[in-house]
Amino acid sequence: MQPFSYKKAGQADNAVALVAPDAEASYLAGGTSLIDLMKLNVQTPRELVDINPLPLTKIEMQDNGVRIGAMARNSDVAYDAMIQKRYPVLSEALLSGASPQLRNMATVGGNLLQRTRCYYFRDTAFPCNKRVPGSGCPAIEGYNRIHAILGGSDRCIATHPSDMAVAMVALDAVVQTRGPNGERSIPLVDFHLVPGNTPEKETVLQHGELIVAVDLPASPFAARSHYLKVRDRASYAFAMTSVAAALDMQNGIIRAARIALGGVGTKPWRAYEAEKLLVNKPANQATFQAAANAAVATAKPQKYNGFKVELAKRTIVRALFTVGGMA
Repeated sequence: MQPFSYKKAGQADNAVALVAPDAEASYLAGGTSLIDLMKLNVQTPRELVDINPLPLTKIEMQDNGVRIGAMARNSDVAYDAMIQKRYPVLSEALLSGASPQLRNMATVGGNLLQRTRCYYFRDTAFPCNKRVPGSGCPAIEGYNRIHAILGGSDRCIATHPSDMAVAMVALDAVVQTRGPNGERSIPLVDFHLVPGNTPEKETVLQHGELIVAVDLPASPFAARSHYLKVRDRASYAFAMTSVAAALDMQNGIIRAARIALGGVGTKPWRAYEAEKLLVNKPANQATFQAAANAAVATAKPQKYNGFKVELAKRTIVRALFTVGGMA
């Protein structure tokens, strides 16, 4: 790991001013992802700007929803009474991820920016288009059991690892940022990028642009929501498939729906076609199965991850039964 300098920033504008001019500078928040990647020589920033002193830890009720500061710790958000009541899917997603120790350190902003757990990305002995553009993607012909079946390209099939982001995508979250060119509001569904020809570009953020908050709008379906995660072991493991599901129901008829998938996409995956099939339909097995089929209709499985297609369908159906009160 190359030598680097370390600075602290007390204000958001000061932090941006320190990072933006230097292409080899990075923000340091909880450090639960970045420090690991530095140890592996996957990321080698020359300068770290510590943003822990920034006053961005509040979870605040607003007229049109809730604002969560980017430096709020995952554990604080998961156990917040307002979040548990109004957005249970988010609390459940956070509690299904990592360990209590990591959740106590990891931040909301950092969680959105965590990078893939693809074996080839994290091992510098292998080529990887995310690390070195144009070097190749050994996962496509290699061992790809954990990799994406949705949103991949011939350059990359790595999955996005976040549980929290999947829940937030289902909740229509909006990311608030501050950067060299001012402030932006970015719908989370548009925040992460599919790899296409540029897998090294994972988000729409400019260099030096800082996440300052995430807004969760009030909605008729958020309180009736659930996060279901399927993984190789019961704790401290990343999703093979996961589903964030939310329904607004009246007399057994679905009036609005949100479905987002994790563990199967190159970004937190919003299942729009599945949502369309649910609206104005009865909450029953046939409706849920049709939605599940639509959610993975464009899947492109690889040699070792074809099982994810059926697993994702079953996970969607089970999550919808739970949310629909029929589990």
